[in-house]
Amino acid sequence: MPHIQAEIDSQPATWARATALATDLLPRRGQRVAVVGCGTSWFMAMAYAARRESLGHGETDAFQASEFPQGRAYDLVVAITRSGTTTEVVDLLAGLSAPTLAIVGDPAGPAAAAAGATVALPFADERSVVQTRFATTALALLRAGLGEDVAALVDDARRALDAPLPLDPAALEQVTFLGRGWAVGLAYEAALKCREAAAFWAEAYQAMDYRHGPIAIAAPGRAVWSFGPPPAGLAAEVTATGARFVGAAAGDTLDPMAELILAQRLAVALAAHRGLDPDAPRNLTRSVVLDDR
Repeated sequence: MPHIQAEIDSQPATWARATALATDLLPRRGQRVAVVGCGTSWFMAMAYAARRESLGHGETDAFQASEFPQGRAYDLVVAITRSGTTTEVVDLLAGLSAPTLAIVGDPAGPAAAAAGATVALPFADERSVVQTRFATTALALLRAGLGEDVAALVDDARRALDAPLPLDPAALEQVTFLGRGWAVGLAYEAALKCREAAAFWAEAYQAMDYRHGPIAIAAPGRAVWSFGPPPAGLAAEVTATGARFVGAAAGDTLDPMAELILAQRLAVALAAHRGLDPDAPRNLTRSVVLDDR
């Protein structure tokens, strides 16, 4: 079994374990917060920022670490980094005067040393190059800090592991993931998993914006997958192109984080169908550490 498959399967357990780490280091209601990361971690930052604001906990921005707006004031800057070695994250943490918190898989990395405070999730760290459980466990931790029912989320995760895949890897040419609100970041992450693990053509968009150009590539043999309820009428518009529309049936909606598990599983299945090793994605390393910058 590929390492990534075992790591995907372990997510209900790691999400549940993360909630036991409830800590006063996490953002407090009313604080002005920025959340940063790179790649997958940035997409988790996007999801959390939108979720936190939607629940009324305070203004929250998300940035790629290299694009953080220097000079903008925040009460707390949270960095999500699995390895704790990513150059852009380490450089940012070392240069900030605002209070900082690093959520890391490896507490011995330089990001933990550079941050003012650290929450370590070593039980969610991974052997895979392609991130799955660390990123989602960090998001589960942050959602627990918002007072969300993570026990129900864990139940949905178990359902997502047992459910049949909604798409056949052998019959799929392309897939586009859609989301609204906080699920936009999760849609971006789903597409990234397919690109990383299977070198497969996958895109992601904000669901309302999908009609404004991207729908032009919808066609037979391709699919559009909505995380969460789609905008009214969109499913019919996609179906009319000949593409397959994937969306939860009324009354059977999984939390979008659990839907991400289904997309992770699809990425691994696509890799197997294409004869690729998802633990050895081309052109990728576990962490991006830059010598010249």
